[in-house]
Amino acid sequence: MQRFILLILASFLLISSCKYPEKIRDGQTAFERKQYAEAARLFGKEFDKKSGEDKAKTAFSIGRSYLQINESEKAVEWFKKAWDLGYGAPAMYKYARTLKQLERYEEAATAFKTYGREAGETVQMRYEIKACKQAAQWLADASENEFQVEKQTFNTPVSDYAPMFYEGKIIFTSDRNTAKGEDIYKWTGKDFSDIFTVNEKGNVSPFSELNSEYNEGTPTFNSTGTTVYFTRCGSDEKEGTDYCKIYFSKKNKEGKWAKPKLCSFVEETGNFAHPYLADDDKTLYFSSDVNGFGGADIFKVVRTDEGWSRANNLGKEVNTRKDEKFPFRYNDTLYFASDGHAGMGGLDIFKAVKVRGTWRDTENLRAPVNSGEDDFGFILRENTDGEERQIEGYLTSTRKGGEGKDDIYYFTKKYIPPPPPPPIDTIIPPPIDTVIPPPEVVYNFNLKGKVLVKQYANDDPNSPVIDSLPADNARVSISFLYENKTITTDNLGEFKLKLEEETDYFFLASKEGYLNNSERLSTKGERDQNAPEKEFEVVVVLDKIFKNQEITLENIYYDYDKWDIRPDAEPSLNLLVKVLNENPTIRIQLASHTDCRGDDDYNGTLSAKRAQSAVNYLIQNGIDASRLNAQGYGEERPAVACECDDCSEEEHQANRRTTFKIQ
Repeated sequence: MQRFILLILASFLLISSCKYPEKIRDGQTAFERKQYAEAARLFGKEFDKKSGEDKAKTAFSIGRSYLQINESEKAVEWFKKAWDLGYGAPAMYKYARTLKQLERYEEAATAFKTYGREAGETVQMRYEIKACKQAAQWLADASENEFQVEKQTFNTPVSDYAPMFYEGKIIFTSDRNTAKGEDIYKWTGKDFSDIFTVNEKGNVSPFSELNSEYNEGTPTFNSTGTTVYFTRCGSDEKEGTDYCKIYFSKKNKEGKWAKPKLCSFVEETGNFAHPYLADDDKTLYFSSDVNGFGGADIFKVVRTDEGWSRANNLGKEVNTRKDEKFPFRYNDTLYFASDGHAGMGGLDIFKAVKVRGTWRDTENLRAPVNSGEDDFGFILRENTDGEERQIEGYLTSTRKGGEGKDDIYYFTKKYIPPPPPPPIDTIIPPPIDTVIPPPEVVYNFNLKGKVLVKQYANDDPNSPVIDSLPADNARVSISFLYENKTITTDNLGEFKLKLEEETDYFFLASKEGYLNNSERLSTKGERDQNAPEKEFEVVVVLDKIFKNQEITLENIYYDYDKWDIRPDAEPSLNLLVKVLNENPTIRIQLASHTDCRGDDDYNGTLSAKRAQSAVNYLIQNGIDASRLNAQGYGEERPAVACECDDCSEEEHQANRRTTFKIQ
């Protein structure tokens, strides 16, 4: 049987140019410019020189750098070190997630429990622990799965990934040293990626003249093989940050590919990648971080007489607050990679089916298709060998035992057709004493929900939360399958609901005078014939609306004399994105403050830039600019009052903060 392979752009990149006018001398600058291999090296040199909180932060940054280049074993050590040095809940969460990627599920569950206690995230803690137990069971049951997976011989010690079928061959993306261009891509410390092809003998060669000095990958073709759509990250404008875009090219009569053109649906800012053209040549699926639910989402555009339609998000059954990438459609099944649905660690491969025009019933393909590490770039086809039909295909994985960072694997899945029904005249009724099989198990899933409201000390949003009280008469909007319903809580803040099997639920709670908030729950994988009765719990906690009162955003700090959004600020800003999405009628003012160093005019300008940086981050994540207002207060309103010359660095840091207030 012929076995081919293809590689594709393995990461949804916000790429940094390799050509900078000045040499990068510190880890933070390298990290901000997405030069993660260099960042890990520089942070490592800085670590021994640091002390206290700075040492813990540097350890955390080293872990994040290694995670970006798929060095999970090194990352987990540094996240644990950051926790031991006192970095707090973020370090424990990353430690737990990385343990899960390494398939150390029992240790990961323990770490998630520690994180839940530290951060007060009991709902998420239960979800993560359940996911660890589920992943461990999938791994134990891998030998019973109908899929068989094996590594391919043309993988190299670098990255080979995301295959695609083309004219009886497999094409793929790789950053092997035969890629075009002489520069080093500092995200990975390797060559830039190109598109390659592999023949039946396993010989690999560059795909075409479409390869350039930038990153190319994720090609997809029309049914005649005369038009290609692919991802290119980079441009001639060496500004330090270039977005990934989807281009197309047509083959001329001489068999050469024309100069690529940008697809009409691609926007100026934001990333567009991983195109897949469906068999009808009229529907193009792709991944983008523009106007989604959180990270990268999967969208589609449809070709009309006027060109490509407006991009449509595939919805919450497919997309989550995290990343969905690498779509591939086979008949009425959509395959894609996600780290937002319940999985085994990193990116996992999922499938969803199309029912009455909507993608739903998302399902994890489990081990051995998936592993604790990243699994993505899944393609398949039906192969007929004599009278035997078989499903075969390829996927990409960073799992243990590979040749390099990303490797391509071949898989098979036996096709077992259902037995034909016997002729009517051959059906023999069972004897009277035949034992009738027991009826199919009927599951009875019930939900006990609760809505609570936070109680702050002194009715001040910046003071500690001292209690959570029941929210009576709160409205809970529930979305599932194709239904929406609304329930009102009783005087204990509780509500009940009968749940469907294998279904995802989204709960949005609201109460006058409070911010809306949401939670999710799934009954997928919960069927147990020995326990058909099961009760679920969901708790939604609401925050009071404090109008025109400043609320400090946790961990939104700035380095001295800078206004860039630091990586440790992103989780807090992402939470603000969620609040704004769930409360579409509110407007907020984002205010920034400096420490006392520098003159008044300079600090006023600096704080205005810092506030605008936070506003820009929210806009880039889909929040309408008309709902946001940036304000810089300079050093006028310090959080910690101290004589400027006597302020400690920690006090200066506390004063370099960002706040928001609902207007």
